[in-house]
Amino acid sequence: MQREEKQMDSALEAIIMRVNDLKTAIAAMIFKVEHEYENLNWPNFLDNFALISGHLTSLSKILAYEKIPNLKHQTVLPLRLSPEKDEDLLRLTEGRIPTFAHDLVPDYLRTKLEPQAEQKMMQLEAKAANVNNDVSQKQMTQYSKVVNHVWDVANKAREEWESEAGSRATQAQTSSTADTHALVAAVGMGKGLKSDSIQMVQTGVNPVASSMMVGRPGNQQQTPGQGPMGNPPMGQMNKAPSAIKTNIKAASQIHPYR
Repeated sequence: MQREEKQMDSALEAIIMRVNDLKTAIAAMIFKVEHEYENLNWPNFLDNFALISGHLTSLSKILAYEKIPNLKHQTVLPLRLSPEKDEDLLRLTEGRIPTFAHDLVPDYLRTKLEPQAEQKMMQLEAKAANVNNDVSQKQMTQYSKVVNHVWDVANKAREEWESEAGSRATQAQTSSTADTHALVAAVGMGKGLKSDSIQMVQTGVNPVASSMMVGRPGNQQQTPGQGPMGNPPMGQMNKAPSAIKTNIKAASQIHPYR
């Protein structure tokens, strides 16, 4: 009897160690998924998953070892039930179980599935048992085709994305960020403009027209008989010069009855 108790204690100690390792690996993986998802890549995720799989394999080997007593024949019974908060229980369960009350014991010490889950499992097992072997092989073949098609589509999209990214990286630059900032600063705040141009714009003088008038050769001051830009008035522009000379005399000199 003492020998069996020692074997049970050593087996439970080894199982608890493996379960703690498994729990640590699962917690680390959940932390990476929730907080380091931006830097998490697929190979790193597979490494964490392989670590969890290794801990599960080790736990299965310990449970299947010859010297480990069969835990199915062991029963766990509560020694004391209390609705009050238990500090030792809270420490052992890492803050998950504060009390060991009557309503929590059936859930924590359950050795079978819940009735609803057990009924659902039995329905699925009965449905799987009624499926013919040929039908299952056809379903597996169709499922494999769907998975392979999705895999091909994902690989094709990945290749197109990589080619587009490479073409964008090798494409020559057609714009200058510095020139764009300088142009925006000149238009918005007048940065980089000359002082004489700014003064002419503020006084309402067109710099282009002024430069054209100043640079024209033979430019003279406007006379009273000329319009703007040295042109004659509009009334004189429509009259053509006459080549016939006229002699206007007084009416007394040409009277016929004088």
